[in-house]
Amino acid sequence: MALLAASFGALILTALSGFFIVPALHRLHFGQTIKEIGPTWHKNKNGTPTMGGLMFYFGALGGVLLGYVLLAFSAPQLLGASMSAGSVQLVICVLTAYAFGLVGLLDDYIKVVKKRNLGLMARYKIVAQVLITAAFLAALQLNGTLSTVVSLPVFGTHDFGIFYYPVSFLLIIGMVNAVNLTDGIDGLASCVTFVCMLGFMFISSWLGNTTVALFAAAVAGGCAGFLSWNFYPARCFMGDTGSMFLGGAVVAAAYGLGRPELLLFFGVIYLAEAFSVMLQVTYFKLTHGKRIFKMSPIHHHFEMSGWSEVQIDFVFSLVTLTFVLLGCMYVYLS
Repeated sequence: MALLAASFGALILTALSGFFIVPALHRLHFGQTIKEIGPTWHKNKNGTPTMGGLMFYFGALGGVLLGYVLLAFSAPQLLGASMSAGSVQLVICVLTAYAFGLVGLLDDYIKVVKKRNLGLMARYKIVAQVLITAAFLAALQLNGTLSTVVSLPVFGTHDFGIFYYPVSFLLIIGMVNAVNLTDGIDGLASCVTFVCMLGFMFISSWLGNTTVALFAAAVAGGCAGFLSWNFYPARCFMGDTGSMFLGGAVVAAAYGLGRPELLLFFGVIYLAEAFSVMLQVTYFKLTHGKRIFKMSPIHHHFEMSGWSEVQIDFVFSLVTLTFVLLGCMYVYLS
């Protein structure tokens, strides 16, 4: 009941907040500037309001609070004292998503208001992400919910010891930016993340981690609510404000659950998007101008091959669902 309340509460709050946020973005002229290097048919999207990820901020938080209150009344034994490890873990997940989201908000603000197309300088963005990641891992450690033991497909279960931390820094920051790359066409990041967070909600409930399940349910609901504004043809873009929030939510759910290896399954589309860019750039430099893909990230390759944005949303979501099921099977078998 609490999970349904968190999910539907976030969905409704996110969708309704658009009726206030989108007109405000129009009045402030916070429109998206479409890059020249993108597909030519994206030019008609120029000026579409961006920073719509602000809708998540209201919806997800409202969903979490609603679900938590219902859980506290209906099943207080699952939460214990108000400052129990589970409750603190929920706060850590929420704050991590919002912290990454605020970096994206600042990036969008500089692009739109300060008229600097590159936004926040890369070095400052990385520094901010490193600091957030350090705070996130330290908070999990202090809360007693972080383990350096990881179960990996094929390789089995290993204690990474001190090496767990640098690997986690690379994985968390890489995943947050990979989610950002996925936000390139109408509805894609929202659709993929909706399926991803439903997976985390299911597996968290199954493993008895109610607070992470509650968090995942609220974020999934927020994605569904945002699709009412962002599905093709989009009336609003989430911007880095939303994509980095979602990236932070994905890694927070995986690490909060204590199963970071699930990012290899649930985040398969994000990883494909990031690696397609890395492969394209590397091959371009090595071959002095040749390309593997028609355009990267890879969703643009399919777009240039004649796929519609709705087709890409559907297929990428289906791929995510397939790997979510594989991830769940892996956890069950391990």
